[in-house]
Amino acid sequence: MMWVAFMVGYFVLHKDLVRRRIDIDSQIIVLILAFSGVVGAKLWHVLETPSEVAAHPLEMLFSTEGFAWYGGFIAGAIALFFMAKKQSIPWMKMFDAAAPACALGYAVGRIGCLLSGDGDYGVPTHLPWGMSFEHGIVPTPPGVLVHPTPIYEFLVGCCIFVYLWHLGKRSLRGPRAQGEVVASLFLLSGVARFLVEFIRINPRVIFGMSNAQFSALLTAVAGAVMLVMVKKNFRAMKGEHRILEHIDEKGDVLQPEYHRSTVECPYPERWRMYDSMTAEYEVLQFLRTLVTTIKPELVVETGTFIGVSTLNVAEGLKENGFGKIISLEYDPKVFAKAKERVEASGLQEWIELRNESSLQTNIDGEIDLLFSDSDPPLREQEVRRFLPQMNPHGVILMHDASSHLATVREAAKMMEKEGLISIVLLPTPRGLVIAQKREGRN
Repeated sequence: MMWVAFMVGYFVLHKDLVRRRIDIDSQIIVLILAFSGVVGAKLWHVLETPSEVAAHPLEMLFSTEGFAWYGGFIAGAIALFFMAKKQSIPWMKMFDAAAPACALGYAVGRIGCLLSGDGDYGVPTHLPWGMSFEHGIVPTPPGVLVHPTPIYEFLVGCCIFVYLWHLGKRSLRGPRAQGEVVASLFLLSGVARFLVEFIRINPRVIFGMSNAQFSALLTAVAGAVMLVMVKKNFRAMKGEHRILEHIDEKGDVLQPEYHRSTVECPYPERWRMYDSMTAEYEVLQFLRTLVTTIKPELVVETGTFIGVSTLNVAEGLKENGFGKIISLEYDPKVFAKAKERVEASGLQEWIELRNESSLQTNIDGEIDLLFSDSDPPLREQEVRRFLPQMNPHGVILMHDASSHLATVREAAKMMEKEGLISIVLLPTPRGLVIAQKREGRN
């Protein structure tokens, strides 16, 4: 069953490494973890009874009985840490990938404890699923039924695996705190083992707890502390920078839109998106089509971000054969990433990137198309600032104008009420305002 557990762990780990785009041989990882885990499990077990080791050292060290989970866990964690360091992979990233495999491997391994009757079962019970291990390695008294705790741990281990796998899947869709998955493994597996030890037959040695129960308590506390720390550090990072790191790691991930539904757009999942800050994929297509339709000579975009919308506009300009887009991005780190993308696109001649504030930059000439997509609180100020330069027959777009994201929507309606612009509210998941200025329009 240990062999089966390692094989199951291998397939899960391999799948997780592939989906996380971690370029490392999963067979080598499992081989090293299997060896270090077995050695660690054996050493932990024999060190629990030093007097027996002193009396029968060879028999204790090389017997096929007696493997402690926590010894294997610690030895495996140390081996995995050094493998990550050697491959220049962040250790928390590696641990996150290995956590689901660890949970399921542990669950399968517990079936070996059940089949061998090695003393991992629980105290006597009258429950209908109680079992007898009269012929086990550590036999129960004749006729006595006990809690089949390995089955309990198998079921809980499978549930933890499903949760961790789902958690890892969510990290593929958008930014998540690195270390969140392995911290959750420590917390959940620690709590599960701590609770099951109350009905196990292991001797109480530390503060009325078994060795394994005390270790489980420390593991759960460590997991809880780690989870709080990684989430705190993650939240302290600027939202745009989180997405940049995610893109660096996972690339552009086209996926169903996951913003909440609104009255005007009740089925957002019918749209697609790259991330929570780049406009919906369909809006990007609309941008390109709009450029080829109205043939603008000067396009101004506020909020370049990663440059995907900039490139869609540039592709439309290239198809037209004339025009320019001036794209403004205030954040230097975000600007640098957008510049890299633009330089790799082959569309530089149609694009002018500026690392400047939209409220301070100077634009020369008449603007035919304005795409306002910076911080929502700035959208109204941007439109008011550029409105005198707008071509009366040009188009103004304001993104993030759904009824849920009310700031931009209400600003557009207020400017319409003031007689500055005429608006149409498109029912996209995040909302899109199409407007024209009224002054000078026949």
